[in-house]
Amino acid sequence: MELIRRILITGANGKLGHATARYFLERDLSCHVFLGVRERREQAEAVVADFPGRAFLCPLEITSEEAWTEALAGIEAQSGLLNVLINNAGYHDDALLASMSQTQWSGVLDANLNAVFLGCQAAMKPMMQQRWGRMINVASLSALHSPAGQTNYAAAKAGVLGLTQSLAKECARLGITVNAICPGHIEGALPKSWSDEQIKAVKRETPMRRFARPEEIAAVLFFLASAEASYMTGTSLKLDGALV
Repeated sequence: MELIRRILITGANGKLGHATARYFLERDLSCHVFLGVRERREQAEAVVADFPGRAFLCPLEITSEEAWTEALAGIEAQSGLLNVLINNAGYHDDALLASMSQTQWSGVLDANLNAVFLGCQAAMKPMMQQRWGRMINVASLSALHSPAGQTNYAAAKAGVLGLTQSLAKECARLGITVNAICPGHIEGALPKSWSDEQIKAVKRETPMRRFARPEEIAAVLFFLASAEASYMTGTSLKLDGALV
């Protein structure tokens, strides 16, 4: 029986989430993609318009357990049990630790780590029912090569890697794989505060002399979410053009 993948991508209005949704929809004509969004929806709505009947908006506050329960219930009612989760949403709020506020610390930890916990926990039940599932957590190169001024973000993303490795062991016998990726800089998703000179300097530091195209990251997510990736679990893939 052909596997129909029902995929939830959080942060689907952002550059990577948007590219990933299109990548899946263009290459797997049987899949259903649910675009997790909160307030900003224009990019996600464009995907829904381009792929009617296969792409759907999924209102989701990733830091709310109740919102996750409602989202997965809505997916099941509309399409069936969720079997692919891509935890892509998150943000950073940089500051030196000496001047970092409690709100900056807790907000970044909540959105980048606690939300991944909630998403994985919610997705486990439907995946266990199917004895098949793919969880992919989008971490960051900051988890492996932490820059100054990102103690909150680096700690959260490093936590995602630890969660991924531990959960992979818990799910290994259930037909569910759990993996993470650590992207470096992505075209179109660079910090708004960077000047042209900063961008050029970082490109010079990168052995490939360029940033990743969103589609290059999406291609890795596509593989990790496939049936062919059945023996790859607990991994953290570095996607940085050999920067680190």
